[in-house]
Amino acid sequence: MAPLKKTIRIALFRHSYAGFTLIELLVVVLIIGILASIAAPQYQKAVEKSRATHALTLLKSLGQAQEAYYMTNGTYATSFDVLDVNFPPGWTGTSERSGSTDPHTNQQWNLYIQTNPDLEGTLLMFRATGPYAWAGFIYRPDHILSEIDRGKGITCIESVASFQKNPNDYCVKLFRGTLYKTNSARHYTLP
Repeated sequence: MAPLKKTIRIALFRHSYAGFTLIELLVVVLIIGILASIAAPQYQKAVEKSRATHALTLLKSLGQAQEAYYMTNGTYATSFDVLDVNFPPGWTGTSERSGSTDPHTNQQWNLYIQTNPDLEGTLLMFRATGPYAWAGFIYRPDHILSEIDRGKGITCIESVASFQKNPNDYCVKLFRGTLYKTNSARHYTLP
């Protein structure tokens, strides 16, 4: 009988707790914070690359339409209205920009047709706001390109004077571009 009393007495003094200690909760919160700090920049990079890919696709369509217009008319379009391309929802015309015509924006990207005779047919698209402002893409028809630029119809660009991030943060880190020329902008070939 004595062993049974001892077992009952031990069972009465054992308390079972359903929950976590403060230390365990703090460790879990710390681990979640570390994982979030690792994942957030990668998520932002993926979102920016997605936005840039949509913009690049639109620029390629406009470049093809610009070439089709040239083949038909012998000159490049100076207005997006005459090109056979539908802008995605949200794109609107904006105020004029020096050296360009028919500017369009979707509040994230600015898009222009260059009017300078030396840049005839050139389309310029760059980020309007955000951490990558003044980085973007430029489409240039082959006939106006110098020997070093031939075959590089669309290149990634970062403005030397206005781009706020470190050089290569946009074109190299997001698109694995290769720097091939620097003037008022750093020009990168795309893979």
